[in-house]
Amino acid sequence: MELTNSSWFQPTSLLLMGIPGLEAVQIWFSIPLCIMYLIAFLGNCTILFVIKTTSTLHEPQYIFLSMLAATDVGLSLSTLPTVLKVFLLNHREVEFHLCLTQMFFIHTFSSMESAILLAMAFDRFVAVRNPLRYTVVLTLHRITGMGFVAVVRGVVLMAPLPILLKRLPFCKGVILSHGYCYHPDVMKLACGPVRVNIVYGLSLVFCSFGIDSVFIVISYIFILKTALGIASGDGQFKALNTCVSHIFTVFIFYVPLIMLALIHRFGAFKSPILHVTMANLFLFLTPVLNPLVYSLKTKQIRSAVGKVFKGRGDLLK
Repeated sequence: MELTNSSWFQPTSLLLMGIPGLEAVQIWFSIPLCIMYLIAFLGNCTILFVIKTTSTLHEPQYIFLSMLAATDVGLSLSTLPTVLKVFLLNHREVEFHLCLTQMFFIHTFSSMESAILLAMAFDRFVAVRNPLRYTVVLTLHRITGMGFVAVVRGVVLMAPLPILLKRLPFCKGVILSHGYCYHPDVMKLACGPVRVNIVYGLSLVFCSFGIDSVFIVISYIFILKTALGIASGDGQFKALNTCVSHIFTVFIFYVPLIMLALIHRFGAFKSPILHVTMANLFLFLTPVLNPLVYSLKTKQIRSAVGKVFKGRGDLLK
C-alpha cells in the first residue's frame, strides 16, 4: 500500500534506552561508565601528547597509533552526551536530527578505525617482511595519505545513512534499544520500504569492515610465513612479539562489533543487563583498552609516558 502525505510521520524526537525495567537503579551504572569515559579520554590524549612531544616516536608505527587514539577520542565524544544523560540523569529524549547526526559520527569513526587497523597491519607486515626498507616504504607522505583515505572513506560511505533514513516514514514507535543512535536500531522503527537501507547497510559492512578484516588476515598470514622463515627461535619470537598489541586491538574492535550486529539480527538478550553490557562494549572496549595495551606492551610508549609524568612531577616540586 502506497503511503500518502497524511500517513507520513517523522518524529520530532526519539527515546533512548538505559536498562529496561531497572531505571531506578541505572544511575549506579553511570559510575563505571564515567570511569570508562575518563580512562578513554585521558589514555588516548596521553598517547597523542606523548607521540607528538617525543621525537623518537615520530615513526610510522606510532603515527598510526596516534591516528587510532584520535579516532577513539572522536568515537567517545560522539556518544558521551546521550549515554551519560540516559544513565546519569535518566534523560532519554533525543531530537530526531541530532540522533541521525550522532549515528553518522558513530559509524564514520568506526569505519575510520577499521581502516586504520588495516593500515597498522600493513605497517607490521612491512616491518617484519622488509625491515631495512621500513622507513623508505612508509614515508610520512604515504602515512598521511592513508589517514586521509580512511577519513574520506568513512565520511563518503556513511553520509548516505541519515539521508536514506530521512526519506522513510516512522510509525513503529520512538523507543530505541541503546543509549546512543545506531543505524539498524533507528531503521527498525521505520514502516516504509527499507530494502534500499538494508542493501546499502550490507554493502557498507562488506566495503569497509569486511574488506578491511580480510586484508588484515592476509597481512598476518604473510607475517606468520615470514616469521616462521627466520632461522632462530629468538628472531621468530621478536618478529611476532611486535604484532601482539595490534592483534589484541583488532580482536577487541571486531568482536564487539560482530556481537552488536548479532544483537540486531537475532534479537536482544533475555537479560537486560547483558544486553546493555554487550551494546556498550562496542563503544568502550577499544577506546579504553587501546592506551592500556600499547602503554603496557610497547616499551617505547611506556618509557615516554614515564618521562613525561616524571618531568611534570619535577616541575611541580
